[in-house]
Amino acid sequence: MTDLPIVGAQLSVLDLDKHRDWLFEKNRDLELPEFCLADILANAQPFIDMAKTKLDGWTGRLGIHGPFAGFELDVKDRDIRAVVQKRLDQALDVCAALNARQMVIHSPYDGWDACNLDNGPKDRERRVAAVLDTLKPAIARAEDLGVEMVMENIKDTDPRDRAEVIAAADTPALRLSVDTGHAHWAHWVCGAPPADRYISTAGESLGHVHLQDTDGYADRHWPIGRGNIVWEAVFQALRNIKSGPHLIVEINDFDRVEESVAHLEALGLAQ
Repeated sequence: MTDLPIVGAQLSVLDLDKHRDWLFEKNRDLELPEFCLADILANAQPFIDMAKTKLDGWTGRLGIHGPFAGFELDVKDRDIRAVVQKRLDQALDVCAALNARQMVIHSPYDGWDACNLDNGPKDRERRVAAVLDTLKPAIARAEDLGVEMVMENIKDTDPRDRAEVIAAADTPALRLSVDTGHAHWAHWVCGAPPADRYISTAGESLGHVHLQDTDGYADRHWPIGRGNIVWEAVFQALRNIKSGPHLIVEINDFDRVEESVAHLEALGLAQ
C-alpha cells in the first residue's frame, strides 16, 4: 500500500472543511478551482485568506486552476492578448500569495488542428510561437516564483501538439497536464489515442493529471468508477513516469472525491 501513489483532489475553498481530515492525513495534493474565474481574480483576497486559514498545518503540494474562459492561448489580436496576459498575471499573484507551486492552463489545440496544422511549411511553428508569445510574461514570472504552469488537454486529439509547445519553451515553468476524461472523450469521439497514451506520450514532461471518469460521450467529470475509463492502463502509464505529477481527482461532486480515491484503492492502484 505504501508504494502506491497518493491521490489528491480539486476542492473549492468552501469545501475544505468537509475533507480536512482526509486531506491532512496524507498531505494529499490539492488544487483550488476558484481562481479560474475573472470575477474572483479581481477580488481574490477573501478566498486567499480563507485558504490560508483552512490549510494551516497542511504540508501537501498546492496548485490552482488558472483562468481560461473566453480566450485561447494562441490569441493573435494584441489587444485581446493583453487581457489574457493580465488574467494569467492575476492568477500568478494568487500563487505567490498562497505559495502554490502549480497552475493549470488550457491547451488551444483541437481536432481541426490535427488535420490543418501542417497545411503550410511553417504553420505548426507559427502556432507554437503564438502560444509562447502569449505566455512569455507569465513564463518569466512563473520561473521567478518557482511555479509550474501545466497545459491541460481540452479538445486535443493529438497529445504531441502540446508537447511541441513545452519542448520549444524549454523551461521548468511550463509542463504538461493530462485530463483523463478529456482524453477519453477525444478517443471515443475523435479517434484519438486512449487516456493512457496521452500520459505515456507526455513522459517526463508530465507535471499534473486530472483524474475524472466518463462514458466517452461527453466531459462528464463523474466519480472514478462510474464511467468506462480503463484505470489499470492509466496507472500503469503513470508507474512508468518518474516526474512525480500532481494527481488530482477533478469531479463535479466534491462530496464524492474520497469515494473516487477509495475506488482506486480497491483496485490496488492508488491510495
